[in-house]
Amino acid sequence: MADSNKTVVFQAGNEEYAFPILYVISIEKMEGMTAIPHMPDYVTGLTKVRGDLIPVIDLEKVLYNRDIQVEDKTRLIVIETSEISVGALVRDAKEILEIPAENIKQPGLVAYQKTRFITGVANFDKRMIMLIDPETLIQSLEGIKEIKEYMKNQKQELHN
Repeated sequence: MADSNKTVVFQAGNEEYAFPILYVISIEKMEGMTAIPHMPDYVTGLTKVRGDLIPVIDLEKVLYNRDIQVEDKTRLIVIETSEISVGALVRDAKEILEIPAENIKQPGLVAYQKTRFITGVANFDKRMIMLIDPETLIQSLEGIKEIKEYMKNQKQELHN
């Protein structure tokens, strides 16, 4: 494994988080979204990115249980896990940052069920960045199986 980790740093709430860059397909401005009834409250709808329909997840809702306020800086980080591609709605996508392995500490909260997707904390002089594993994050979301099914059905309908 490499000595450092390339990540995409973003803001949710007042905190900084990062996804490993390997999962990030693109960072988009939030444009045009279709709401879907009866979805979990963290799903704000569907959007089209590069010709693909993807569900949009409000990370403020997932992390802090409050709706994101969409502003000029709001971004959609398109992440691809082994099972599904999703757009993560974040307050601001800040930078691509290489985090040296020695700056990463294991948080004491790793064992806590609700935040097991936080795999480490990158510690710098003036900032702390929580590292999120997208696979674990997506799997931890309630109702994600239904969303996967819905997306599969949507794809099939498009191709019929």
